[in-house]
Amino acid sequence: MPDGARQPRYTIIGAGPVGALMALMLARRGQSVRVFERRADPRRAPPERGRSINLALAARGLAALEHAGLAARIAPEMTAMPGRMLHDVQGALQFLPYGQNEYEVIYAISRERLNRMLVEAAAEQPQIELRFNTRCIGLEPQAGSVQLREEHAASSVSEPFEILLAADGAGSPVRGALAARGLARVDERPLAHDYKELLIGATASGTAVATASGTGGFATGGYVFEPHALHIWPRGGFMLIALPNTDGSFTATLFLPRHGPHGFDRLEHGEAVRAFFGEQFADAADVIPDLQRQFAQHPQSRLGTVYCDGWQAAGRVLLLGDAAHAIVPFHGQGLNCGFEDCRVLDGLLAAGDPPAAALAEFERQRRPDTDAIAAMALENYVEMRDGVRSAQFAARRRLAAELEREFPGRFIPRYSMVMFHPEIPYAEAQRRGAQQERVLDRLVQRFGYEALQPAARAGARELLDAGGL
Repeated sequence: MPDGARQPRYTIIGAGPVGALMALMLARRGQSVRVFERRADPRRAPPERGRSINLALAARGLAALEHAGLAARIAPEMTAMPGRMLHDVQGALQFLPYGQNEYEVIYAISRERLNRMLVEAAAEQPQIELRFNTRCIGLEPQAGSVQLREEHAASSVSEPFEILLAADGAGSPVRGALAARGLARVDERPLAHDYKELLIGATASGTAVATASGTGGFATGGYVFEPHALHIWPRGGFMLIALPNTDGSFTATLFLPRHGPHGFDRLEHGEAVRAFFGEQFADAADVIPDLQRQFAQHPQSRLGTVYCDGWQAAGRVLLLGDAAHAIVPFHGQGLNCGFEDCRVLDGLLAAGDPPAAALAEFERQRRPDTDAIAAMALENYVEMRDGVRSAQFAARRRLAAELEREFPGRFIPRYSMVMFHPEIPYAEAQRRGAQQERVLDRLVQRFGYEALQPAARAGARELLDAGGL
């Protein structure tokens, strides 16, 4: 945009983490922003319970917070998780580090607390106007008007906008309005598995647990399990996970098929719930004394992937985050991908091109990456609930780690590329990951899973060269 040109005013629909962060990035550059959110102000209203999976912040999300000058503000609310703690049916524990470098750590954070802190930061900015309890019910992209209705109001109002960014979530009303006008094509693919959130409360004092080092230890602060790990109870076709909170509690999430022998439809009575947990997740059941009450009261929620062609319209409307590309949560990248959206878009808008060009370029750049992470998130569900239990999985991880040490920068496990290398786009991580799997397959065929001997090293170098890695 030429120097001296009038800056457009931005309208954002949605004050969740992505909408709030985008507003802060724009305000940081002096832009005027107004934000409309259908829910109540999170600074004053109690959080919604049982509906949102706790969040895992990784390198892409952290890079976006750093870009917005917020990383230090958010850091005290994060709990470091350098690996997964697997719980088998007998209660035995196994810790699997995410990587072999000290920076390969992800961080647990409460969705409610993160959202509240971002809204608090936005409220401090004079360029940002926040309006809660205000629902988007219609959109006229060409005319540049959005229809809004305040909760409990009898009628709606039409508000003009210059640039509208829709960060209104997986069920985006803005996306629906674009689709209704033939400006977007939407493909919603539900997963046959649902989830239910449960709380594992803190104890009054520390409890003896197995620590992340694999040795016996003492979890202080009232944690009933090792706090510095993402806990997984993998059971093949289903699983339970638990992420630590800073108050000593854990947010647990049960993922089950809707129907079947181990489906939610078999758990309609408290006795069935208690029996199922006692059989499959006994150590978790032992620390949820009100399990049956929570299970009955907390909602059973759906999962799915949203693919959308047409993220932007009329040069003035853009879908962002889950509104454009909702994914399943099994790679811990939904939030990170949405935050990366904000950083990429802010960079394009700051470059000086007309906003319409920036919106079109954003869709062109990001669509291959969001398609890639959508596919990888679905694949990671199989790994989390089943693959991590196999000896072959462990052997391939050891071999991949050896290759990473032997050929740093050339061989990086796909999980690490996605979680810890924001400089590598998702689509490139997917492409390189597929090539590396072929390298591993051929190495195993020729040399087995043994440590890399000279002949295996030479063979690995040959295969990496041939794959362009």
